[in-house]
Amino acid sequence: MLNEIKKTRFNILLILVATVISCSKDITTEDNELNQNLDTDDLEVNLEGELQVSDFVWKGLNEFYYWQEDVSELSDEKLNDEKEYAEYIKNNSNPKIFFESLKHPDDRFSWIQDDYVELENTLQGVFATNGVEFGLLYACENCNEVVGFVKYILEGSNADGKNIKRGDFFNGVNGTILNDSNYISLLFGDDPNYTLNMASIANGRVISNGINVELTKEENFKSNPIQVNKTFDIADGQQVGYLMYNQFVADKSDDLNNIFGLFNNKNINDLIIDLRYNGGGSVKNCVELASMITGQFKSEVFAKEQWNKKLISYLEKRFGSESLINRFVDTLSNGSQINSLNLDRVYMITSSESASASELLINGLSSYIEVIQIGERTVGKNVGSITVYDYVDNEQTKNPDHTYAMQPIVLKMANSDGYADYSDGLEPTRLIEEDITNLGVLGILGEPLLTSTLNLISGTKKLTPLKPKINKEFLIIDPLMISRQKMIIEKNFNDFELK
Repeated sequence: MLNEIKKTRFNILLILVATVISCSKDITTEDNELNQNLDTDDLEVNLEGELQVSDFVWKGLNEFYYWQEDVSELSDEKLNDEKEYAEYIKNNSNPKIFFESLKHPDDRFSWIQDDYVELENTLQGVFATNGVEFGLLYACENCNEVVGFVKYILEGSNADGKNIKRGDFFNGVNGTILNDSNYISLLFGDDPNYTLNMASIANGRVISNGINVELTKEENFKSNPIQVNKTFDIADGQQVGYLMYNQFVADKSDDLNNIFGLFNNKNINDLIIDLRYNGGGSVKNCVELASMITGQFKSEVFAKEQWNKKLISYLEKRFGSESLINRFVDTLSNGSQINSLNLDRVYMITSSESASASELLINGLSSYIEVIQIGERTVGKNVGSITVYDYVDNEQTKNPDHTYAMQPIVLKMANSDGYADYSDGLEPTRLIEEDITNLGVLGILGEPLLTSTLNLISGTKKLTPLKPKINKEFLIIDPLMISRQKMIIEKNFNDFELK
């Protein structure tokens, strides 16, 4: 890629992507001849101020972007004339606008951020929050009023223990009624303190109910993605394990493994994995969870990485084709034996928020076992992004003049059959929409989606959810939901021998 791989200005957190690729081996002459177009440092242009951010944007996308060869403005030929390139960058001095102009029409997920510290924390499940996980929708057809509904409360957060719970509604902040012009500033602004003005639904209308809940956002709050884990004893002593998992986090593998040890001890017959609020996360954690569910497929291919042509050619040449394969495992990274269930069937609860690593889990397992999906069609994020930083030296020192980082799409992830084309989402086996007016209590018999899944397992038809009373077409996609849709690939290419 470069004369020395650690010479690259961009740290790769392969986020399907986020990975840190750290390489110390020198690139051979053969490698350089194969990847001449990737060597952009030889044509370095001295651009100062904000122009260096635009320079960073172009070079990062030129090197890593999945659709690089399909975007004419990202052609390697741009670097043939140093002066013309410098002029091109000067004409695109706004890095955010420039970034957007370089995106492929099919790209729904790449973004640029001016604060990489906040980005890094989010990737690890660390963020500023008051603990209210909520959704938003328009209050009525052809109106601009917005109403929020509480999906769940984060344990140990500021909201935990206050007069607010799953299924509650709110329509105002600090006495101001929410609408499509103010909800972002009121709910996602910099002020850590605000009061939610609660509401009720009466005769299909949202009405303020006079209840107010004062909340404070806690910086660097680390949430527990394991929302619920328990077993259910259904007909004839049949044991069903239930795990609601809201984010794939690498350091939660031990906790998950302990839960699966308990499932093993209870001799569960069936397993439900609830991913309805899971926007993705660590691919490593995803592979380990898949290995806990199964266990009989050690070393078989779980997923294959598909990069842009020049990068996949380089990676295969430099590190071998094995570096692009994620396999089932029987131990965690710390050496602990995985508590595998050896199941040949699993039930997955999904929603229109289930994305990235959640979809990867379903797609990867479907090549080997029966995956019965209950709920809604998933997001369709079959591509992965990378976190790209601007480095100024060989020691991977981030540019002190700015804090920009990019999250461009860099690859697709296919299952062992080569299937990766689910950009329209994964269709459920049994379509059931979550009723916002009847959410129920998570993990409790009677919660509609859980109960429907248990009924499907037992063969009964009781407590089947009714058609939702609120049209989910009114739903608003909030910025936090988008930022949490990710797959993080933890991979150190020092682990691979030069081939």
